Amino acid sequence: MTKVGIIMGSKSDLPTMQAAADILKEFEIEFEIDIVSAHRTPEKMVDYAKTAHTRGLQVIIAGAGGAAHLPGMVASLTPLPVIGVPVNSSNSIDGWDSLLSIVQMPNGVPVATVAVNASQNAGILAAQILGASDKKILEKIITFKNSLKEKVIEASDALKSTSAKKYL
Repeated sequence: MTKVGIIMGSKSDLPTMQAAADILKEFEIEFEIDIVSAHRTPEKMVDYAKTAHTRGLQVIIAGAGGAAHLPGMVASLTPLPVIGVPVNSSNSIDGWDSLLSIVQMPNGVPVATVAVNASQNAGILAAQILGASDKKILEKIITFKNSLKEKVIEASDALKSTSAKKYL
């Protein structure tokens, strides 16, 4: 059953949003992915947001650049948690405009927001939300977090085995 919806405002956002899809695949979480523009296809956006929970979705990841209205507009229309991904797009000011547009939502319309272009973190956060009530997903998250720790320990050991001066 599809649990996460990944949407973006433009086809050009797909390279950024791909990391969310990749990490959800790694966690074996079913998702759907689509282009839903708040400005160019507002009716599609409204329908998507209003029906997402009836289609079995439990979390929506919404990426947008520039004015980045998509995450907030979707959050205003759905009862589901929405995770916003600010995209540093061609019409963006290094992603800052997108970040501020997504993070500065009014009270009552929260959008969890990750760093600019950090859709992998959005995918991880979606998995953590689902993992709060799904033991299989929770175990995969625990394994993933442990692998992060192991990578740092391996890098630390490798650095210690060579001369630290080599890196300074």
